[in-house]
Amino acid sequence: MSKYILSELFINLQGLIPDLVVDLKYATSDNFVGAPIEGYAANMAWLTPPAAQVLLSVQRDLKSAGLGLKVFDAYRPQRAVNQFLRWAQGTTDPKLAAEYYPGLKAEELFTQGYLLARSSHSRGSTVDLTLVSLDQSTELDMGSQFDFFGTRSWIDSSEVSPQARANRLLLREVMERHGFVPFHHEWWHFTLADEPYPDTYFDIPIA
Repeated sequence: MSKYILSELFINLQGLIPDLVVDLKYATSDNFVGAPIEGYAANMAWLTPPAAQVLLSVQRDLKSAGLGLKVFDAYRPQRAVNQFLRWAQGTTDPKLAAEYYPGLKAEELFTQGYLLARSSHSRGSTVDLTLVSLDQSTELDMGSQFDFFGTRSWIDSSEVSPQARANRLLLREVMERHGFVPFHHEWWHFTLADEPYPDTYFDIPIA
């Protein structure tokens, strides 16, 4: 079996896509919960084979412009989503709230659609990512950090600089051109239009 084909379900993107930068926030404490998330035992980004192959085409397209992709999240086990649900009902860190979801209560992240009890990530064809400069792997300015929950993260937000908005639109354009569908409220979030498992939510841990 190829080094990057995990099964008939998922492909490890690091083995398939040259120069891809992977920084899975949920495998660390650098996220809105403030702790590693269940199911993320390794910094490995998985996607279904169709989604992975399309993302490879995106990376190749960007390379001609001296750009590349950095992935924050890809396939997400259902157990991780379940942890988010429990977290939203408990006591949360006010410092993290001010950083990631100012003006909102944790449970409102679900009622307002930023988090879902059944996440498209768990179907294996959704990816959270940004653009980087290939020569230094530095992130382009997008006007907000990944997983900032608020209107500043909307793709066309007027709360960010013109350059950040242009960078967001560039990311959306290249992802749409290759068959991914954006999520208006999160500039980083894209789902393959023709995803192979539209009604299946997997719970295989990433390890």
